[in-house]
Amino acid sequence: MTTQTSSNPNATVDANSGFCYDSRTFHSLRPNVPLPPPSQPLSLTDYALSLIPPAAVSTGTSALIDAATDSRVSYSVFLGQVKSLTSSLQSLTPLSKGHVALILTPSTLHVPVLYFSLISLGVTIAPVNPLSSQSELTHLVQLTKPTIAFATSTAARNIPSLKFGTILFDSPLFLSMLHSNNINTHTVQVTQSDTAAILFSSGTTGRVKGVELTHRNFIALIGGFHYLRNTVASNVEEPNPVSLFTLPLFHVFGFFMMVRAIAMGETLVLMQRFDFQHMLKAVQRYKITYMPVSPPLILALAKSELVKNYDLSSLRFLGSGGAPLGKDLAHHFKAKFPNVDIAQGYGLTESGGGAARILGPEENLRHGSVGRLAENMEAKIMDPVTGEALGPGQKGELWLRGPTIMKGYMGDEKATAETLDSEGWLKTGDLCYFDSEGFLYIVDRLKELIKYKAYQVPPAELEHILHANPEIADAAVVPYPDENAGQIPMAYIVRKPGSNITEDQVMEFVAKQVSPYKKIRRVSFIKSIPKSPAGKILRRELVDYALSSGSSKL
Repeated sequence: MTTQTSSNPNATVDANSGFCYDSRTFHSLRPNVPLPPPSQPLSLTDYALSLIPPAAVSTGTSALIDAATDSRVSYSVFLGQVKSLTSSLQSLTPLSKGHVALILTPSTLHVPVLYFSLISLGVTIAPVNPLSSQSELTHLVQLTKPTIAFATSTAARNIPSLKFGTILFDSPLFLSMLHSNNINTHTVQVTQSDTAAILFSSGTTGRVKGVELTHRNFIALIGGFHYLRNTVASNVEEPNPVSLFTLPLFHVFGFFMMVRAIAMGETLVLMQRFDFQHMLKAVQRYKITYMPVSPPLILALAKSELVKNYDLSSLRFLGSGGAPLGKDLAHHFKAKFPNVDIAQGYGLTESGGGAARILGPEENLRHGSVGRLAENMEAKIMDPVTGEALGPGQKGELWLRGPTIMKGYMGDEKATAETLDSEGWLKTGDLCYFDSEGFLYIVDRLKELIKYKAYQVPPAELEHILHANPEIADAAVVPYPDENAGQIPMAYIVRKPGSNITEDQVMEFVAKQVSPYKKIRRVSFIKSIPKSPAGKILRRELVDYALSSGSSKL
């Protein structure tokens, strides 16, 4: 059976796979989601808040709960705080549309309020890991050129001096801004093509890049979730779904899932610091129905004996993202938690987080797949060697195009041009295929990023640090498989003549300069790093050495 595409009435699309044989393009099998016209002035804040069901506000439903303190913010209070903070920011700071705000804080109840408030003013948010080192922060500041920062007292120490200074989350000033009695906001006209957020990614290679995501990118993403929840499928059938977020809100997955939860009128339980036992306590205490997670956490739930001590019967659904979930692990988890569905999804920071996902109970049975192409999305599978567009069942690099695809990399035209082609196709760097029913499977990464617990670790950044050590002649960093983390960064080191630098010294040298998730966790000494004639490190060779020899005999 075939259908016609809306963009080209003469082209035919296979209704099973979504593949168009004329354009060699895969089309989404989801219903087309109606979105506001792109020319309509609209901020992500105004759009998301307009979707909140009136009952969530009138019945006193909790919008946010802090799992550590049990503090709660109802929807009516949340909306009041957003309005108050917006008014305070307009009257007390010179912030205006187009400015960038750096944000460094754990996931407190104030973070969603700050995000929604700044975004409504046309200020671009740039949330950063609060554990970032001083050198990492300096790089991010150079990249995004923020005029102001919002941070905890601890994180603020590492922030360079900014034009409008730093406002501390734990200061009386900020708390008073949330509860202003004199609310007097003037409307800022935000266009959907304006940048709403700069979220950080390593892109295909090299140092961290600032991904510019527009109001339109997130409106399309949230609009898709909202429309499908209300018309096609409901994964959580509770009257008021309660989500637990172990995800950091500075990560694209955490950010868009937070906005989605608010727009849906759900209750969102936040954890400032992840602790497995505290997570189990929170599931029991708040009768959690849903958790967005990464595969290492699914592994912990499947293997831990601790789960027997808690009542997790409220849990209905896990949304898995950030890294591929193995079929064996999915089966192992399902055997232990028969009433909990796992739905995988796939996305990149560059695609606004959402590109494909599982929807509904039937699709949940497709273990190993990350689901079907998201609504309003197109894809190509490109042969990395010939550049030819491939059909169903054939493996190649996944290219994506649609309304959630980034504007580009902040201040990096070269990287943007390498990643986004002139027709708006995003080259993901992932080796994938679609089956005959339009389900997407991730085979491997063409790019060299290491995925540590769903965090992206760029080898080039760690190699740059290692090369600065006077006792190291050469170095290469590769992913090493790890049951708990997915992958860990492993370093191959060529010592300088006469040096006796040890494994512990190498690890300590890097640890002092990076966030905890980027630490080197395994070291092997080697006579020389294998490289191509052009000088490119042959990482695949090193990974094979590590796996075949246990790494110690090199």
